[in-house]
Amino acid sequence: MKTLLILRHAKSSWDHPGLRDHDRPLNPRGRRDAPRMGRFLAERDLVPERIVSSTAVRARTTAELAAAEFGWEVEIETTSDLYLASPDSYVDVVEVMGGVEERLMVVGHNPGITALVWHLTGEGEHMPTAALAAVELDIDDWSELGSARRGRLAGFWRPKALPPE
Repeated sequence: MKTLLILRHAKSSWDHPGLRDHDRPLNPRGRRDAPRMGRFLAERDLVPERIVSSTAVRARTTAELAAAEFGWEVEIETTSDLYLASPDSYVDVVEVMGGVEERLMVVGHNPGITALVWHLTGEGEHMPTAALAAVELDIDDWSELGSARRGRLAGFWRPKALPPE
């Protein structure tokens, strides 16, 4: 059994119109929500053993801020293959980069993140910024993800719906 944690990047800033989309940073709400989701994962004992993130600044920063709340070092790898990726691209990346860990997190962008949850589970909702989905999969190795039967949506959380801190 494997658990794939799917995190959409936190809210990004549009304050710098000259920046490429790939280089947009998080805005203040994003810088608040990313660590909040990390603390939520730690409190629920859902900390991933590895994180694979898009190379976009907003995704990478979300991964780093969330991981800083776990209380121990978690490996974060980045790949441009997750920048504005399709669900099939997420599956391909996880199959190759998943490693041996039981719990893996991917951090990326919509519309691919929302579509990935639907693709893996047949259910789900729109993934707003910093939303998190936990998908349990009946596989022994991440390389089996593409051929796996449907996973189970074990949890779906939005920062706004979490209890106040």
